[in-house]
Amino acid sequence: MSDDHTHVQDFFTARAADWDSRFPDDGPAYAAAVADLELRPGDRVLDAGCGTGRALPPLRAAVGPSGVVLGADLTPAMLEAAVRAGRDRDGRLLRADVAALPFMSKSLDAVFAAGLIAHLPRPEANLRELARVVRPGGTLAVFHPIGRAALAARQGRQITPGDLRAEANLAPLLIRSGWSMTSYVDEDNRFLALATCAN
Repeated sequence: MSDDHTHVQDFFTARAADWDSRFPDDGPAYAAAVADLELRPGDRVLDAGCGTGRALPPLRAAVGPSGVVLGADLTPAMLEAAVRAGRDRDGRLLRADVAALPFMSKSLDAVFAAGLIAHLPRPEANLRELARVVRPGGTLAVFHPIGRAALAARQGRQITPGDLRAEANLAPLLIRSGWSMTSYVDEDNRFLALATCAN
C-alpha cells in the first residue's frame, strides 16, 4: 500500500486479471505459511493487502467455520479478481488501506501479510497499525512465496543493504512497530518471518 494510492492502484490494476496465472504454483507455499501461523479454530485473522485472496482458503481452513477471515486490499481490481476466483466464500473482502484499518484495537488474533512490506510507504507506522488491531500475543506473518534472492533475480535487480526483508533490518523494524520477531526463514522457495504482538 502507498500514500500515493494512484500509483499502487495503477500497478496492481494492470496486473489483476492475470495475477494468479502468472504465479500458478504458489498455493502450497501459502498453505505452508498459514500452517506456520498456528491459527486455532475460532480465531480472527486478517489477510492484509490480500490481492486476489490466495491466502483466504487456507486461512479459512485453519480457523474453521467459527473463525473470522478478512481480506483487505486497496485495489478494487484485485478484490474483483478474488471474487471471480470464488475466494469471497472463504473470507469477507473489503477495500481498505492498511495504513488506516477499519477495525477496533486488539480485535484480531493474527495478520497474514503476503508481499506487503515492499508496498508500505511508512513501514514502521504501517506495521504499528497492524499491531494496533491485534491482541497482545497475537501473531504476524510477513510472507513471500519466494525468498529475497530469488525475487531480486526475477525482477532483474540486486538485493540492496536497505532491503526491509533482510533479517538485520526487519527485526528492529518490527520491534519499533510493536512486534517481536520469533522466527525468520529466507530460502529460494520461501520467505517467512513470524512475529508476536507486544502491545
